[in-house]
Amino acid sequence: MAGQGAFQLPTPGRAAEVARPAEAKTPQAADLRLVIEEDEASGAIVYKTLDRRTGEVVRQLPREEVLRLKDQPTYEPGEIADTRS
Repeated sequence: MAGQGAFQLPTPGRAAEVARPAEAKTPQAADLRLVIEEDEASGAIVYKTLDRRTGEVVRQLPREEVLRLKDQPTYEPGEIADTRS
């Protein structure tokens, strides 16, 4: 009668899946897609990493804030990062 009603522990790999809800999972490399676009407003090349499952932008370079800074009339090259030693 040991098999009836016996409690079984989940396997280690399965335990992690049960503990986290599906939407909280971090995208794996296979879930990501690189998209390279030209920003129409600035003409800059933009690199976006998208989550294939959700379509969400995970990372973008240059960031949207940087693209907006370039559109400011007072912007001058070098204002974002000073590379002078």
